[in-house]
Amino acid sequence: MDNHSKEVRSYNMSRIKSKDTKPEELVRKYLFAQGLRYRKNDKRYPGHPDIVIPKYKAVVFVNGCFWHMHDGCSKFVMPKSRPEYWIPKLTRNKQRDEENFKKLTEMGWRVFVIWECEISQTVLRNLHAAIISQIEF
Repeated sequence: MDNHSKEVRSYNMSRIKSKDTKPEELVRKYLFAQGLRYRKNDKRYPGHPDIVIPKYKAVVFVNGCFWHMHDGCSKFVMPKSRPEYWIPKLTRNKQRDEENFKKLTEMGWRVFVIWECEISQTVLRNLHAAIISQIEF
């Protein structure tokens, strides 16, 4: 059962942003402070990556655990209300991510995924090192 009325739920969902989220801002600020320059949400590439770093041919996706079905994460719980809506929607998001990653890889881009629950100084340092040394993350 949903604890909110239809109007309250609609309002809450309308406030969820698709770009410029707090996790994205944390990652971008860290990379910028390390001297990397990037483009945000570039629509020229499959999946509109959150961060595109042309110099290193790298793209970074900062994924929300719920919206991208982060396996084994406490922040991802399949909603119990309206499973006929949520299961196909979230499954399709995950499939679309995989398709976009494959397309980007075929185009020669290195794809990095950061999960919102995993953002820490250590992960950000490892991401920066992987980008500039052109190794896998």
